[in-house]
Amino acid sequence: MSSRSSAQRSGALETVIIVAEALAIAMFVRVFFYQPFNIPSGSMKQTLLEGDYLFVSKLSYGYSKYSFPFSPNLFSGRIFSAEPERGDVAVFKLPRDNATDYIKRVVGLPGDEVQMRDGQLFINGQAIPKEPAGEFVTDEDGEQARRIPVFKETLPNGVSYNVLDSDPNGALDNTAPYKVPEGHYFMMGDNRDNSTDSRVRSAVGFVPLENFVGRAEIIFFSAPFLDEGKMQWWAPWSWPFDIRWNRFFNLVR
Repeated sequence: MSSRSSAQRSGALETVIIVAEALAIAMFVRVFFYQPFNIPSGSMKQTLLEGDYLFVSKLSYGYSKYSFPFSPNLFSGRIFSAEPERGDVAVFKLPRDNATDYIKRVVGLPGDEVQMRDGQLFINGQAIPKEPAGEFVTDEDGEQARRIPVFKETLPNGVSYNVLDSDPNGALDNTAPYKVPEGHYFMMGDNRDNSTDSRVRSAVGFVPLENFVGRAEIIFFSAPFLDEGKMQWWAPWSWPFDIRWNRFFNLVR
């Protein structure tokens, strides 16, 4: 065998080893530290949009079996656990099937009483401040552009964020009081009239701490054409103009 052939084989083996090591590191980071997540619906508008891609920090709440791929039953509860805070945007496994990923905002903590009255959020009997904050323009489902009122809510711990109120008499604008059980959390979408969340007991309900996957941290990519059924593979020249460059590396708040 010539020295040239040996050098080529050695170079190829070295390349394979480098690629394998890179993949192993990437998998390790995904499993234990940061998991990529994409936004498939508009339930968190205007905070998160369809086509947003973000990193979810698994370190934020510690680990449960739902933190890992295929949810292996290695232990119960959480290890290195930390409590979610009011206002966190978090990914969790839907309690109904413990498999489907949902992303909503933490609104109610264990022991809280949460209620909606005429579109205003109440926690433990106290109205959460809701101030006008402009409008959000959307062309959902290819319809003519609509202007939706935006309001800023400020939770008791000082966390502020914007919510949409597309229907002043929405189906979930008036609810009975919800008493959050110990070890559970009350989750709501920022797009209040278009979010299936803890207000719908039969679909979501209260979310156990064990079901939390992690806290949404940063948007690393955003493109509306990546929504299901909207990708125009035949027109790659249009992609740079459709990408939402201004959303790259935005922190999720």
